[in-house]
Amino acid sequence: MATKIDAKITGYEVVKDEAAPQGTTASETNVVHMHEKLERPETLVGNTYKIKTPLTEHALYVTINDIVLNPGTPHEKRRPFEIFINSKSMDHFQWIVALTRIISAVFRKGGDATFLVEELRSVFDPRGGYFKKGKYTPSLVAEIGDAIECHMKMIGMIRTEDMDGDRQKFIAEKRAAHRERCGESGTAGGDTGTFPAESQLCAKCSTKAVIKLDGCMTCLNCGDSKCG
Repeated sequence: MATKIDAKITGYEVVKDEAAPQGTTASETNVVHMHEKLERPETLVGNTYKIKTPLTEHALYVTINDIVLNPGTPHEKRRPFEIFINSKSMDHFQWIVALTRIISAVFRKGGDATFLVEELRSVFDPRGGYFKKGKYTPSLVAEIGDAIECHMKMIGMIRTEDMDGDRQKFIAEKRAAHRERCGESGTAGGDTGTFPAESQLCAKCSTKAVIKLDGCMTCLNCGDSKCG
């Protein structure tokens, strides 16, 4: 219904709906989310991850500090706020400082920062990658991405995908078949790095655990098989 205004308009204001949005409670409207204007507290909680590669003489230590949002409420959660990388080696000092500042800025921006993991893993060293405990790592930057993924899984930002029962049973059967074929001394353990020496690299999990069983190339680590 339209209303005609005859008098001169001298001012106006927007009427705000004081009611909470549909589907939320009054307490949920006060939930604090991660954003770039959020001030850094005096104290942050965090974890440090050690990275030792054959490419560098000294290890790198990746420290990720988290801010605790909505402490003491049902909406309490940890979100990464800043990252530091330290090492005795000064070979990579410039790009490491640049990388930590950019990643920290992405953390503080808020939103879904899990894309950083895949972006870092997509970086390949022109000199070639390396194997670590049987798993192929394309570069030092990619291993920093692995450390960030490990931390995000720990605080609940990335869900850990457990194998279903059928997949676990399939892998157990294939490992048992390999042990039976090679004898009890054959290695087909469940830990990365204890797979047969003749194993090939798996395109799915990047682990040297692919062997030929029953005419099929099968990964003893993740269960991937060209035969289904």
